[in-house]
Amino acid sequence: MKDLTIIIPAYNEEKRIGNTLEEYIKFFKDKLGNNFEIMVILNGCKDDTLNVVKKYDVKFKNIKEAIGKGGAIIEGFKIAEGKFIGFVDADNATPPWAFYDLYKNINDKDGIIASRWIKGAKIGKKQSFSRRFASRGFNILVRLFFDIGVNDTQCGAKLFRKEAVKKVVNKLGITSYGFDIDLLYLMKRNGFKVIEIATEWNEPGESHLNIKKTSYEMFLSVIRLRLIYSPFKIIVKIYDKVFGDG
Repeated sequence: MKDLTIIIPAYNEEKRIGNTLEEYIKFFKDKLGNNFEIMVILNGCKDDTLNVVKKYDVKFKNIKEAIGKGGAIIEGFKIAEGKFIGFVDADNATPPWAFYDLYKNINDKDGIIASRWIKGAKIGKKQSFSRRFASRGFNILVRLFFDIGVNDTQCGAKLFRKEAVKKVVNKLGITSYGFDIDLLYLMKRNGFKVIEIATEWNEPGESHLNIKKTSYEMFLSVIRLRLIYSPFKIIVKIYDKVFGDG
């Protein structure tokens, strides 16, 4: 069994994932030798991501239907067997040494997450004002509804002990932008201790994010998740039955 499994969800990442894999493989081989593995979960890719991934010494699972980032991470959680299991975005916004900081600092905790919004964080190219405003507003909403005590639920670098992951994986739902919140909330509900540390993060290029549309979807995801963990979860069940799972 490897000490560390790093899951990378990928959707149409042929232009960026090669560089990410090269940097992560080189860095972690230097640090851990063969005591780590990288697992790429391809999520409904319509480009050449699969053939790019095949060039590298990594495990991968090619899921032909689109199941979203959260769905891809859940699939990775189910098959990962490292003592520590984490995930990171395919765009290399979190460099390998920043992910290694999670591994070094988890100590006796059950989980550790990277944060762009606490003292000591090193942010390269800053996000636009509108994206930062939307992100902070989203976090206020999360704090109001879930009391997780985390400044940055959405940063794409998180690491957990295997036993914590396996305890919650079958309880996770695919709730779009609410996936990370659901994961952290379930960790809390199951008594696991998760800490947050400052990270290094760089805004990836080629972002085509529609701020208004994304903010609306993020808001709906939080509301949906809050309903799931409330006496009114029947509303979500009825909605899913009529319109399909969100």
